[in-house]
Amino acid sequence: MIQEKSGPKIRNLAVSAMLMAAGIVLPFLTGQIPQVGSMLLPMHIPALLCGLICGWQYGGAVGFLLPLVRYMLFGMPPVPLVFAMSLELASYGMISGALYQYSRWKCIVALYRSLIAAMTGGRIVWGIACVLITGVTKEAFTWKMFLTGAFFSAIPGIILQLTFIPALMAVLGKTGMISFGADGNKISQKSN
Repeated sequence: MIQEKSGPKIRNLAVSAMLMAAGIVLPFLTGQIPQVGSMLLPMHIPALLCGLICGWQYGGAVGFLLPLVRYMLFGMPPVPLVFAMSLELASYGMISGALYQYSRWKCIVALYRSLIAAMTGGRIVWGIACVLITGVTKEAFTWKMFLTGAFFSAIPGIILQLTFIPALMAVLGKTGMISFGADGNKISQKSN
C-alpha cells in the first residue's frame, strides 16, 4: 500500500528534477545572444511542462526555484529580474497544472486553454513584480516596457511554447507516460 501511494510522488519528483535540469541547461543554447534568449524564453518550457505533467504543486515549485538556482550557479538571470522571473515561472507551473489537472477532458483544447491562461497569468504576475521591484529601485517601469517585454519581444517564444509543448504532450500520451487524447474523450491523467 505504501509503494502504491509513493509511486506517483517518486515519479513526479523524478520528472520535476529532470525538468529542473532541462531549465538550467536550455538557456545555454541561446545564452550567447541574450536577445535570442529573451525572445525564445527557454526556461518557460520546463515550468509549463512540469505543471502539465506533474501537477500545479510541482510546477509551481520548479518554476519558482529554476531562476533562483540558475542565478546561484551562473549569475543569470540578473538581480532584480531573477525575482520577477521566479514569480512568473511559478505562476506558469501553477496555473497550467491546476487548469489541466482539473479539466474534464485531457485533450488538445484543455491543453491550449491551460497554456494560454498560464502564459497570460504569468506575464501579469511578471508585470506586477516588475512594478514592485522598480518601486524599490526607483526606476520607471512603463506600460510600453510591460507590453514589449511580456508580449511583443516574446512572440517567438510564445509560438515555440504553443507548438512544442502540445507536440511533446501528444508524444508522451502515445507512449503511455501520460494520459492525453486529441479526440476529446474523457481521459483521466495517470496516477498523479
